[in-house]
Amino acid sequence: MNLTIRPATPADEAVLVAFNTAIAWETEHKRLDPVVLAAGVRAVLADPARGFYTVAERDGEVVGQMMVTFEWSDWRNGWFWWVQSVYVREDARRGGVFRVLYRAAEQRAAADPNVIGLRLYFDLENARAQSTYRALGMSDTTYGMMEVYPLPGRDTHVE
Repeated sequence: MNLTIRPATPADEAVLVAFNTAIAWETEHKRLDPVVLAAGVRAVLADPARGFYTVAERDGEVVGQMMVTFEWSDWRNGWFWWVQSVYVREDARRGGVFRVLYRAAEQRAAADPNVIGLRLYFDLENARAQSTYRALGMSDTTYGMMEVYPLPGRDTHVE
């Protein structure tokens, strides 16, 4: 598969929104508010401090995406990059798209001396995803994840 990896641009907004809509439905059976989602995608595209999207193209069509956001670690004096919003179009799955997107992010992170690691979270029941992440060199941590969402009195913007 001949893939081109490139930074997403505002021209990619529609496909990023569509892919994020698909992620939410496929992984959590949630329907996202399209207005809120589009604003969220635009916010990342407009402000590099929020993160960045990378897309994979095959034959001029976007077939995959990955968003990276940032977490400062005071314990380690450096940035962790969080791999998020990963989506590979169904007809491109099991063809190495995620691997190529991940390796591109890994190389970009390695080129920045302030980045100290990559992280992602996943559904505990998704054994195939976990196997893929381990095959890329990621390892399990002792950290769990909890949240308060939405904050009291706020709407979730999902159905």
